[in-house]
Amino acid sequence: MAGDHGSALPRRRGPDLAALAAFTLDSGGRVTSWPASAERLFGHPAPAVTGHDVCDVLMTGPGQRELAGEALAEVAAGRVWTATVSMAFAGGSGPVALRWEPLGGPGTGVLVIGQQVSPAIGPGWLRDAADRIGTTLDLLRTAREVADVAVPAFADTAAIFVFERLLAADEPASPQAGHGAVVRRLVARLAGQPTAVTDSLLPPGEVLVLGDDSPSFRAMHTRSPVLFDRLDEVSAGRIARRPGGRDLASSYASFLSVPLVARGVALGCATFGRAPQSPDFGPADVAAAGELASRAAVCIDNARLYHRERRTAFALQRGLLPGEPRVPAALEVAHRYLPVGASMVGGDWHDIVPLPGGRAALVVGDAMGHGPEAAAVMVQLRTATHLLAELDLPPGEVLARLDALTAGMPASPYATCMCAVINTSASSCVIAGAGHPPPVLALPGGATRVLSVPAGLPLGLSAGTFEAAQVSLPPGATLALYTDGLAESRTRPLEDGIAALRDALGPALEQPGHSLDSACETVTQALRQQGGDDMTLVLARIRQ
Repeated sequence: MAGDHGSALPRRRGPDLAALAAFTLDSGGRVTSWPASAERLFGHPAPAVTGHDVCDVLMTGPGQRELAGEALAEVAAGRVWTATVSMAFAGGSGPVALRWEPLGGPGTGVLVIGQQVSPAIGPGWLRDAADRIGTTLDLLRTAREVADVAVPAFADTAAIFVFERLLAADEPASPQAGHGAVVRRLVARLAGQPTAVTDSLLPPGEVLVLGDDSPSFRAMHTRSPVLFDRLDEVSAGRIARRPGGRDLASSYASFLSVPLVARGVALGCATFGRAPQSPDFGPADVAAAGELASRAAVCIDNARLYHRERRTAFALQRGLLPGEPRVPAALEVAHRYLPVGASMVGGDWHDIVPLPGGRAALVVGDAMGHGPEAAAVMVQLRTATHLLAELDLPPGEVLARLDALTAGMPASPYATCMCAVINTSASSCVIAGAGHPPPVLALPGGATRVLSVPAGLPLGLSAGTFEAAQVSLPPGATLALYTDGLAESRTRPLEDGIAALRDALGPALEQPGHSLDSACETVTQALRQQGGDDMTLVLARIRQ
């Protein structure tokens, strides 16, 4: 297909010397020699083309002048350029495989070899096709792989359709006579045409209604291949409304639609077409197309199911993320959360709950484990923590009730938590912990210290009570709450990680003109590592 540079000339059905020609160009693309073979293939006599720009003689289609410029640049650099281009020749038009190569040294000219190609399948075509389809779980890329193996090796054009309802609502949509079928075109290919031209005529992602008289509808309805020699009126009319579409609709003389069926579910269909100069589809082609469709259907269905699961997981993950916290006017808060791996959420959570009198509850927690199980525990604890903090309970009481809740959950999960209630008017806070790393207080001037807070047992062990400590917050002091993933890793003990946090936190807060948010970002990135746990950091200070 156009733009497939660097590949060898396509293998075709039996050599046909009448379909092979060679001619030469100068370095600017003007024809310098036009032997009988070129006249026989392209139908132009030598006096009519010699000295003319090849783009005015042969490469006159959309985007082909740009291809010729690319070919001349490749040859000027001493390289060979190959592509399959749709062009007119004696007796019709269709794909021609071109090879441009230097005649000698730089600037000596170009030898062009052209060969009219027609679809053909060799004994290894299906095996090669199977190897090239389904290399990823991306739905559109899988559909493109199917079209690419079909054009131009098997057909001059191909399009892949899938039921719209199957993609949008994940509902099987077997077509019913009298109701037509709503499908989405995933991809289309036209031999010898650049992708941009093909996409303008047959846009990927376009949703179509196929009537009962459409051969593609019949293929999906009967789950059997359908041969036909012209497009139905609705499809032909729809294509004809686009620039160049009328010529396209009449450019093919043989069509074949085969259903895409996987795991007993009809997904859609693949439709192939051949130009008049290519042989009509026959029984062997129908059998080959059926095998290709079977392989393609399984790969497309795998990609569709993966896309559905990924979309579902993405929606659930976004639902688990906390909303934007409401921060009291007298308090400045910054926070960062970095989940481990590709997940959007894990076991970490943090929350800020405004309380009467300008106070606020700050909570940082960590449900043990990773993935969806930890996230499920996390969202329950985060919700419960928020509700309990809104009741204006002391931090120790909040943790005690969370402990009882965690102990009653299925599978007996564990979690750590740090809960602090900041009193902005008194410049102090009350903090209680449940097996969580201790808070760090950064003082003006860059000094830091680890706060002495009773460690407590993790949530879920039925500790019953949790002691709290009251801490003074001097003017300009910043309180740092975090999870162990920020400080601890397989190669760094928690104590070393806390020291690294202190070393990064003091200077970050003292940077002239830096906000609390930028300091939070600086510290998080400084401590970020290839660890195996989520990382959360919350910084809070009373506004002066």
